[in-house]
Amino acid sequence: MDYDRRHVVESMLQQMLFIRLFEESVEQDALQGMVQGGVHLSIGQEAVAVGVHHALQSQDYVTGGHRGHHICLARGMDPRIMMAELMGKATGLSRGKSGSMHLIDPDHGILGLNGIVAASIGIATGAAFAVKYWQRSDQVVVGFFGDGAGNKGLFNESLNLAGLWNLPVIYVCENNQYAVETHVRQSTAGGDLSHRAEGYGFPGITVDGMDPLAVWEAVTQARTRAVNGEGPTLIEAQTYRYRGHDVGDPQTYRTKDEIADWRERDPIEYLTQMAMANEWLDGNTITALRESMQREVDAARRFALESPDPELGVALQYVYSQGGTGWQN
Repeated sequence: MDYDRRHVVESMLQQMLFIRLFEESVEQDALQGMVQGGVHLSIGQEAVAVGVHHALQSQDYVTGGHRGHHICLARGMDPRIMMAELMGKATGLSRGKSGSMHLIDPDHGILGLNGIVAASIGIATGAAFAVKYWQRSDQVVVGFFGDGAGNKGLFNESLNLAGLWNLPVIYVCENNQYAVETHVRQSTAGGDLSHRAEGYGFPGITVDGMDPLAVWEAVTQARTRAVNGEGPTLIEAQTYRYRGHDVGDPQTYRTKDEIADWRERDPIEYLTQMAMANEWLDGNTITALRESMQREVDAARRFALESPDPELGVALQYVYSQGGTGWQN
């Protein structure tokens, strides 16, 4: 078990380091106007996406909301074409048209991020229905969403159907304590969001979202339930975003002491100390790992910067709208 745990810790640490460094790079480019559209960073929340990923199989699907870079990178999205997409380049995943909030990569099971709050919950529920309809018994769907989305009507509608139809879906609430500027205590009644699953007839649990191993164990159990035909699970991961709601947010709604308190529970530092205490990694190895991850981030950034801008003539290509006479390109 120690051998397996060691390699899980090493893998998780590497992924979280890469995600952190990638988003720090994106943040600087966004401040300079080099990233197109709104950008919502997940710095501080890396443990949730990485913990979930380690519990899933390659055939599983995920959906996410507007804050989802960590989800995409954890699931294996190519950081070069992801960075190119963020910069609006022709080599991006969606040829530069999706931006940060609508990244999608079906080849890696990523059914899409979505800027509509709570949309990821409904999409995950629909995908889970398809999985059950087509009798893909070895496949599950994970729907990521924030605490603010837990107060939308689609949350309750989706959980009701998932419970009624016993769908193979895992709802993962990244409770980072704030819906834009509103603290969860000011917006949400009844304590832990995970308790809401009880009303729909399936388990809900709250875990430490700053501990990727705790997330991994919870999602592993939930996935086992789903593939065994036992239905959905709601997991609330208590986490925190170190940055504001989006790049440029002055963060006047919270104190520096609050941020500092959460930073003491940093998931990267937690796994680093665990790896060193167990003599799985030493300081030199961790430094080399960080430098290696930084080189990969730099390479992704160079690829994006050197990529061409889209030609003006393709602006409306692959863009659809529904009018009175049906779908139009």
